[in-house]
Amino acid sequence: MKITVLEVDKKEFKNNIKKIKRYSKKTVMPVIKANGYGTYINKKLDIINEFDIVAVARVDEAIELRKIGFKKDILVLNQPCIEELDSIINNNVIIGLSSIEFLNEVHDNHLKVHLEIETGMNRTGIKLKELKEFINEVKKHKNIIVDGVYTHLSSADFDSNYTNKQLDIFDKAVKIVKNEFNTIKYIHSQASNGLLNYKDRNTNIVRAGIIMYGYESFEGANKLIDFKPICKLKTKVTFIKEIEKCEKVSYSQKFTADKKMKVATISIGYADGLRRELSNKGEVVINNKKAKIIGTICMDSCMIDVTGIDVKVGDTVYIWDNKLITLDEVAEKCNTINYEIISTISDRVKREFI
Repeated sequence: MKITVLEVDKKEFKNNIKKIKRYSKKTVMPVIKANGYGTYINKKLDIINEFDIVAVARVDEAIELRKIGFKKDILVLNQPCIEELDSIINNNVIIGLSSIEFLNEVHDNHLKVHLEIETGMNRTGIKLKELKEFINEVKKHKNIIVDGVYTHLSSADFDSNYTNKQLDIFDKAVKIVKNEFNTIKYIHSQASNGLLNYKDRNTNIVRAGIIMYGYESFEGANKLIDFKPICKLKTKVTFIKEIEKCEKVSYSQKFTADKKMKVATISIGYADGLRRELSNKGEVVINNKKAKIIGTICMDSCMIDVTGIDVKVGDTVYIWDNKLITLDEVAEKCNTINYEIISTISDRVKREFI
């Protein structure tokens, strides 16, 4: 039995999806890459079967979905490697396409693609000035079906001028693509930030990401959609001791007691995803009270100050409980974003679906 658990609320996930659909008035393509942003929603066939198409980042993520029995459309958003072509074809996976080199390796194979348009992200994508030439190359491959067209908005959370320029470029590209292909089923540009901040511009599906899981993609996002966090990270107390004034705690003597203290050891460390940046500055919740993390966080455990708190071995400790401590507060103390914290919870932490 594992005592360190990421608790995942399926009901709240489904409620968040309903709210996104109502707000955007579009079909949702859930982005379930990186093990569903660390939630393992991607492993719950009963949930993902409710969608006609899902998005992942890598081919191996798509193959995993096929292995658990998902038979509907899967889009690999990132340009794959040529070495993955056989796996893509054998598993009936749709890919984002923007590479001539990859296109030239397809030969007579049947392949379904979404053309990715470069509009200002400058990661991957086809530039507008090169689009017609690229389309001509695609048309040489009679077995390639252009099923969609899309782009990535780089700054939809803070820069409207830049984003609108991106959308203007995308609109021009969509017009060209639709004029050349009558097989276009999906048109998409809006991930979480885009769907929250920008009105429809010829798209028919949205790529919901972090907001599906109930976390803000930018400060104030949940004022637009009242989504709810679906996860709580919890562990248990494994040991309790008293230390005297001037005693040290954990590696490298980074904490010295300034008084007699009661200290609890809890069964979570940086190998589980509890960032070392929280050493001596993070907090946890135990019995509805906050307790400070003291000393350097270890690989498998850490220590907390429970002086004055009624605590016993076996008590549940929340790293975030969405009330007294939120995921965003944890991320801020680590000088990072909520995406990184939740997606890097390790696989030795059990996912418990409720």
